[in-house]
Amino acid sequence: MNDCIFCKIVDGEIPCHKIYENDKVFAFLDIACDAEGHTLVIPKKHFVNVLDCDKEYLDAVIEAVRLVSRHYVEHCGYDGVNVVNADGAAAEQSVFHLHFHIIPRKSGDGLKMWPLEGKREMDLAEIRKKLAL
Repeated sequence: MNDCIFCKIVDGEIPCHKIYENDKVFAFLDIACDAEGHTLVIPKKHFVNVLDCDKEYLDAVIEAVRLVSRHYVEHCGYDGVNVVNADGAAAEQSVFHLHFHIIPRKSGDGLKMWPLEGKREMDLAEIRKKLAL
């Protein structure tokens, strides 16, 4: 895709700080610099998000997320990771190329991911009826 910033990174048109690469996946540091080690993991082939990604590439991306996350915890001094994905504008996806964020975490780092907001009243039984497969 010509105008996709992530495709341009994969093609080498835009520089990045590469963390990991294989034949299907590319992982690099997020330039937002909002958390130490904030990493993006993307397929090398353009997919908008999880909803249109084929199984072969999605499996490869998830395996790379696991590999990089384990590396950060087992070899880089982090205590855990947050893995985040947004699919669609309503979910605040800002770059429309499938990507997962890995946020490496250290105990006491002061970052707050959860809870996102205060608790809301809802009927879980009714929601389950609507959503169950």
